Amino acid sequence: VQLQASGGGLVQPGGSLRLSCAASGSIFGIIAAGWYRQAPGKQRELVADLTRGGGTNYADSVKGRFTISRDNAKNTVYLQMNSLKADDTAVYYCYAQIDVRVGGVAVLNDYWGQGTLVTVSS
Repeated sequence: VQLQASGGGLVQPGGSLRLSCAASGSIFGIIAAGWYRQAPGKQRELVADLTRGGGTNYADSVKGRFTISRDNAKNTVYLQMNSLKADDTAVYYCYAQIDVRVGGVAVLNDYWGQGTLVTVSS
C-alpha cells in the first residue's frame, strides 16, 4: 500500500489549492485519514483529519478556510485550502489508517505519504 500526495505549489495570498492523497495497492478501505504540515523550524502539526466515526477535526488556524473530504471509490482524501495565508506555507503530509483485509480479517495499518510543498507568497 502506498499513499501519494500531490497538489502543492506556489500560490498568492488569498488563493486556493487542493491537495490530494491517493492510496494504492491492496486496500479494503480507508478507515481514518488526515493532513499534517511542517513549516521550517517548526514542529509538525495536525491540520485536519477524518475520524473513524466519520467526523472531522481542524486546527483552529485553518477552521473556515480548509475542508477535508474523501472519495471512497477513488481511495483518495482531499484537502481544499482557501484564503491561503503566508503562515500556511509548509510541507503537507497525508496519513491514512487503512484496512488491508487479510484472509477476510480486518487488518488496520497506518501509512504516510511523501510531503507536498505549499508556498504562499506574492
